[in-house]
Amino acid sequence: MRSLPITPLLTVDIIIQFQNGIVLIERKNPPPGWALPGGFVDVGESVETAAIREAKEETSLDVGLIEQFHVYSDPDRDPRFHTASVVFIGEGSGTLKGADDARKAAVFTVNDLPATIAFDHGKILKDYFAYTATGIKPGME
Repeated sequence: MRSLPITPLLTVDIIIQFQNGIVLIERKNPPPGWALPGGFVDVGESVETAAIREAKEETSLDVGLIEQFHVYSDPDRDPRFHTASVVFIGEGSGTLKGADDARKAAVFTVNDLPATIAFDHGKILKDYFAYTATGIKPGME
């Protein structure tokens, strides 16, 4: 049997537009802080399906994906290991409630983001709010 190369882990993150803001979850597990809903893509699962599943598991919302936003792959984006994340923008419906590995879920705007944001999600949110203001997506980095 052929040995597979070691590669970054594939993840998804979802910017969920909901009630005139975006949804963040407060993490139960390290690293601490608030984060975009998301997680690992399962073997045999598409990134789109993983995004919808992770959003539902962590926020209890039904999410319709609007667009793929950007891929973030800085080797230091997650202090635990190297991940590459496909980030989607989606729209949520239903009753917001933190679940699974989310301590709680809440809606924030550009003007009231929490002080502690996990991973590189502060950068993702900065890029997202710049995109909503200008229509220009992040470039290659």
